[in-house]
Amino acid sequence: MTKIVTATQARSDIYNLINETALSHEPIIITGKKANVVMMSQEDYNAIAETLYLSSIPNMANSIQEAMRALDSEFSEDVEW
Repeated sequence: MTKIVTATQARSDIYNLINETALSHEPIIITGKKANVVMMSQEDYNAIAETLYLSSIPNMANSIQEAMRALDSEFSEDVEW
């Protein structure tokens, strides 16, 4: 379950929250008076950003799925760019 803390709680325990988030890969919701935010590890953010980028490329998902189904013998050691 996602951990929820107030901004005041987060401010008083920020270093522990950073470490907890980075190690557990679980986001933490920080609630404020006017808005809420989500704290996540940079590694998780980068993974989400990369997934969104790759998803935005036409036919990329199909290409990845085809490659995942292919046998290892179908791949070459040489890059054919």
